[in-house]
Amino acid sequence: MAMASSSSTSYKEYEIRKRNPNPKVAALLVIDMQNYFAAMAKPILQNLLTTIRLCRRASIPVIFTRHSHKSPSDYGMLDEWWNGDLIFDGTPESQLIPELDRRPHQDHVVDKNTYSAFRGTGLEDYLKERGVQEVIVTGVMTNLCCETTAREAFVRGFRVFFSTDATATSDEELHEATLKNLAYGFAYLVDCNRLDQAL
Repeated sequence: MAMASSSSTSYKEYEIRKRNPNPKVAALLVIDMQNYFAAMAKPILQNLLTTIRLCRRASIPVIFTRHSHKSPSDYGMLDEWWNGDLIFDGTPESQLIPELDRRPHQDHVVDKNTYSAFRGTGLEDYLKERGVQEVIVTGVMTNLCCETTAREAFVRGFRVFFSTDATATSDEELHEATLKNLAYGFAYLVDCNRLDQAL
C-alpha cells in the first residue's frame, strides 16, 4: 500500500536518533540572516529569535555568519553557478538584518565567501579554543549554507543539531530534502519547542 506523503512530517521517518544539546559545550550558529535573503529569512524570524533567546538563557554562545565577496579571487564556483548574482561586501544586501538580536560586544561574526562557514574562516579553531563540541545550526538557506555547514561540522567531529523551524530556503521541497538527509546521516533535528524543554 502506498503511503501518502505529508510535507510537514516526511522527514520524521528518518528522525530515529534523538538527543538534546549540552549547553556546556554547545554553540548556536546563525547562518547568513542578511538583507539579501530577507524574503526567506523573515518568515522564520520569530522562531529564530526564540532560538537565540533560549540559547542565551542557557549561556550558549551565539555566532553569526555573513556571506559576501570582496574580489573575483574569492568568487570560486559561485559566480558561475549563480550567473554573477553574488553578495558583495559593504553593500546593504551584505548586512545582517536589523531585527536580529545581535549583541556586538558579545556575539562573534564569521565572514565567509562560500557555502561552508568553516572553509577559510577560522571557525573550527574559534570553537575548539572555547571547548565547543556541539553546534546548533539555524538560518538560511537550509539546503545550501546551513546544510553544507552542518555536514562539514559533522565530519570535523562536532555533534550537530539542526533546526527544523528556524531554517528556511526557497521552497518547502528543498527544505524537506535537507531535513531528510541530515536526519539520516548527520544531525539531530530540533525545533523551538524541543529546545525550550531541553535547555
